Amino acid sequence: MTRAISDRLQQLGVILPHVPPPVANYVPYTRHGELVTISGQLPRGPDGLITGCLGEGLPVDRGVEAARLCAISILAVLGDAVSGDFEHVVGCIQITGFVRSSSSFSEHSTVINGASDLLVSVLGDAGKHARAAIGVASLPFEAAVEISAQFSVK
Repeated sequence: MTRAISDRLQQLGVILPHVPPPVANYVPYTRHGELVTISGQLPRGPDGLITGCLGEGLPVDRGVEAARLCAISILAVLGDAVSGDFEHVVGCIQITGFVRSSSSFSEHSTVINGASDLLVSVLGDAGKHARAAIGVASLPFEAAVEISAQFSVK
């Protein structure tokens, strides 16, 4: 890991988790040339998985925290993809955020900002990306948020 990225993570109090093995027939990431695609990551932290439905009891700030945890897991998988050397990361191309929410919930973008803000805080300009924030009725394990990502690497 480059010193700048390591320093930013430390300043933010972020410790990248160990990447767990997949729970089904998929891989954590694929790499095709200079493109790394990261499978959907769930909001797993030291206290377990953040579950619930935005707009039905789960507050927006908890959804933002869930998205941030997804981004931390994305960075951990990206680290594996570049053998721990974030210097190989050219930029984040896109993230796709799925927010488990009621039909009346409309703050999907606010929730996914938790991931976007962390990626930019850690990677600087290389963390800026296109994105989609989508509301869904359910997610695996009743997770509140799931986020996938694509990165350009060298």
